[in-house]
Amino acid sequence: MFDIQVKAFMPMLDRYKDFETNPANETIERVITRINNPEGGFYKILAENKLIGAICIFWKEEVRFWISPMFILPSYQGKGIAQKAITEIEETFPQAITWELATILEDERNCYLYEKMGYKKTGVSKKLNDSATLIFYKKVFK
Repeated sequence: MFDIQVKAFMPMLDRYKDFETNPANETIERVITRINNPEGGFYKILAENKLIGAICIFWKEEVRFWISPMFILPSYQGKGIAQKAITEIEETFPQAITWELATILEDERNCYLYEKMGYKKTGVSKKLNDSATLIFYKKVFK
């Protein structure tokens, strides 16, 4: 899982130089801590019976969920797999009133995906460096 996370996020790390926040720069201990978080879950993403990524979620409250991180091997990106993973994770937790996440504003492909999935910009952002701004999204279910 750790190796897949690094491979999936390395192109973004190379592009945006967000060394402090990019999951490609995390330690294996940090990934293990996230996997073992009792207030969350780490779900495998499979394609053709092969592990190609994961989506990690945790809940701030029983009805407020956060996605971080979600990653897919580069060779499987752009095939609708992320969209399907988000849909399935949302359906797995029907009690959720809100889902939240953050991504790099300059990564138009990710922003397009989340907006297509019904996520709206919250207006909160955090400048990471001259190349990258972290932007926050939220999807509300009523």
